Amino acid sequence: MKLYQHKNTPTALHIKADKAADDRVPDGLIRKCPKCGTEIFTNQLDEYLTCPNCDYGFRLAAKKRVAWLVDDFEEWDQDIVPSDPLEFPGYKQKVAKAHKNSGLGESVLTGLAHIKHQAFALGIMDPTFIMGSLGQMTGEKLTRLFEKATVEKLPVVLFTASGGARMQEGILSLMQMAKVSNAVAKHSQAGLLYIVVLTDPTTGGVTASFATEGDITLAEPHAMVGFAGRRVIEQTIHEKIAPDLQDAENVLKHGFIDHIVKRQNEKDTLSWLLQFGSESNE
Repeated sequence: MKLYQHKNTPTALHIKADKAADDRVPDGLIRKCPKCGTEIFTNQLDEYLTCPNCDYGFRLAAKKRVAWLVDDFEEWDQDIVPSDPLEFPGYKQKVAKAHKNSGLGESVLTGLAHIKHQAFALGIMDPTFIMGSLGQMTGEKLTRLFEKATVEKLPVVLFTASGGARMQEGILSLMQMAKVSNAVAKHSQAGLLYIVVLTDPTTGGVTASFATEGDITLAEPHAMVGFAGRRVIEQTIHEKIAPDLQDAENVLKHGFIDHIVKRQNEKDTLSWLLQFGSESNE
């Protein structure tokens, strides 16, 4: 019996040729926007790493963000690194990889920054460091950021990006929610300004604490903002949720965010808000 193959069905030769072609294409050549589906050549993205179609901001390492966000920056507490309180299997290797990927000792970069001669304490959570997870030493760095800002009477700007509490540190990770929130409260009692910028994603214990305690809450376009992820919610309520339920635009509509700002406009927006806040406190 003679076998016939449809002309549109790939033969073994075609599959082999396609695989060879794939092998010649460099990794990371094209990036696809997770929000609108636009495919972009990576080398066409500028320093802001935003989708040219919908302004979604691709996940950005903290040191790359600080390079275009401020005029100068002095890092604080760079010697703080994670401990391994539970001796969790593979955790030390994961931390070492995160350090290599991000260039940071922990999942948040903190320090003193200036925009147009306006001084402020700056924190930037890094999604390339174990998904910006909140560990014991992340909480320590953030607490010190607010404490030092309170002593030096500085406003605080914090960029959040986190998958939530770091499971490898158990309850010690969850305790950081209260610890940082206490430092935020004392900073607020001193009459000082706290601005939060929610980036993709801001979830879990970070959303449930200091990410939603700012005097002014900004967000980047299409950033995911919520507590639990889509899969967890749907498995819990046994229903499908709206595709845009956790988009920053929907959260804005329901009053939890004050304004959505494109990355290209963040420096000017923060400059104006910091100046306005300083004048209000005089």
